[in-house]
Amino acid sequence: MPNRFNDLLGEVQKEVDEIFPWDLSDRLGEVSGLLILDVREPYEFEAMHIPRSLLVPRGILETACEYGYEETVPKLVEARCAEIVVVCRSGNRSLLAAHTMKLLGYRHVSSLKTGLRGWNDYEQPLVDGGGTPVSVESADVYFIPRVSDAQLGRT
Repeated sequence: MPNRFNDLLGEVQKEVDEIFPWDLSDRLGEVSGLLILDVREPYEFEAMHIPRSLLVPRGILETACEYGYEETVPKLVEARCAEIVVVCRSGNRSLLAAHTMKLLGYRHVSSLKTGLRGWNDYEQPLVDGGGTPVSVESADVYFIPRVSDAQLGRT
């Protein structure tokens, strides 16, 4: 039984397919109904996201996947048989979200390995909330880790 975050990720990783940014780029050109599901927070999505992606924050994912809730997202409910790639900043939240979706009956769900950081490293397009392209350089600055000493366990 996992007792640390990385242990949990390791267990989930055994059960979820992951796709690299270059493979997702290819899939976008091959599969017309491919759904990119961004599970980050709204402020992160507003700053930048993959064009045509759907925002459903991880905190409401389960109810967004079902009819009958305030958070229900019909496009997501109706995509149980569609190919879905879940994305986040680094590939951790998306891995956990994809695992949850598999438990909820989604058949063709995978996680973007390396997340949007890797997508940007591969110099793939990102746009802000208004649809304006975000430069690779701006995204590089945005993706710089900002972890405090307290968050690292150092006080």
